[in-house]
Amino acid sequence: MKIHRIAGGAVIVMALTLFACSPRKAAPPEGGKPRDFKIPEVKTFTLENGLGVSMIRYGSVPKASIRFVIRAGSINEAPDQVWIADMAADFLKEGTVARTAKEIAEASASMGGEISAGAGSDTSSLSGTVLSEFVPDFLSLLADMLKNPKFPESELGRIRANYLRRLALAKSEPSSLASDGFFHVLYGDHPYGRTFPSESRIQSYTIATIKKFYAENYGARRTHLYIAGVFDERKAEQAIREALKDWKAGNEMVTNVPAPKSARKVHVLDRPGSVQSTILLGLPVIPPAHEDFIALEVADTLLGGAFASRITSNIRENKGYTYSPTSAIIRRYKDACWYEQADVATNVTGAALKEIFFEIDRLKNEAPAEAELKGIKNLFSGTFILQNSTPNGIIGILNYLRLNELGKDYLSTYIRNVFKVTPAEIQKIVADRLRGGDMTIFIVGDYEKIKDQVAVYGEVIKEESK
Repeated sequence: MKIHRIAGGAVIVMALTLFACSPRKAAPPEGGKPRDFKIPEVKTFTLENGLGVSMIRYGSVPKASIRFVIRAGSINEAPDQVWIADMAADFLKEGTVARTAKEIAEASASMGGEISAGAGSDTSSLSGTVLSEFVPDFLSLLADMLKNPKFPESELGRIRANYLRRLALAKSEPSSLASDGFFHVLYGDHPYGRTFPSESRIQSYTIATIKKFYAENYGARRTHLYIAGVFDERKAEQAIREALKDWKAGNEMVTNVPAPKSARKVHVLDRPGSVQSTILLGLPVIPPAHEDFIALEVADTLLGGAFASRITSNIRENKGYTYSPTSAIIRRYKDACWYEQADVATNVTGAALKEIFFEIDRLKNEAPAEAELKGIKNLFSGTFILQNSTPNGIIGILNYLRLNELGKDYLSTYIRNVFKVTPAEIQKIVADRLRGGDMTIFIVGDYEKIKDQVAVYGEVIKEESK
């Protein structure tokens, strides 16, 4: 179970935040002239029922990746439906009117494929990679699963039990508890702020509940199909039209853009006797479509989004407070938030916060050196292209663009725009968007041992376990 149910744009997040260079390390080799990222030609068409299709011929390996993306996720869940989107996606693999789950698995395996289904914040997906010659048959199989799920009552007990185990595991992990608390403070009762259902809620879900969610949120007009790899376009299009022309259009897409709030307060979920504190701090930021978002991505990587970033070098290498701190930008539809997370020893909870805010303030008050920023840009260009030069990577990028309503030239100019970011722009974006005085701080740890350490960072609020 993914605690952060995030849309497919995470591909770009990973591509841009895996690496960076530190001012305290040897400079990387001089990079060549940056090249624009060129995506292969995309053939698109739309069926009369509203289903959109994008086909991209790419590579030489005789395989193709196929992904149906449905605009239905946790964003569509009511307060009493948390994880229903996940359960509905899981049930797609449990059989259709014409096929059992075993028959689906056997059919997929016979084509050299494996089927995956899942839900995120804004979308759900049904996907797989298959040998090229079987693309039309695989498309027909996935179409049957989307159009005619059976939702067998006999499987509900097993799936419920799986979700109860996932819930118990998540609630035993401090990082999951910190995430749950942090996002609830920022987003309140908006779907993005609801991470966990209760055990009793999971027990209450019925086949009728799941069918109702499917009926209200699945349909052709909310779905986009991506195919990337080596395949016969003519045969694929013929299979798509034949298998999906009669799928119901379904309801129009529902948008529910949040209005998150953040204030400089310290929320502590008490875990008496804990030997460490899990810190999560951050605030809402500009969404991906904003003109300054690329500069924010670069600033995040420099600050905390890579192994050799400033915060990591400070509290991991220099101070030894933690092993693997990280920062990231969580992207959702017309929404984003930045956070830094670290697991630190209880007795240095306050000291770790001091160093994190020190690095934020340092970048706000002093532009980074040109050489430091250049090193990050060189790594950006290489890792971006590497991460996105696979059929699944291309699908992820295209879906990211579609979800965030980005222009056609976004990808072709991306590397160019990364290299245009200046040290002064990094300083400004941190000052304007990563305002330490507005950051929510959520900590899971021993309240009595850390409350005095963290009091200097804002009002300390003791949170109760749910």
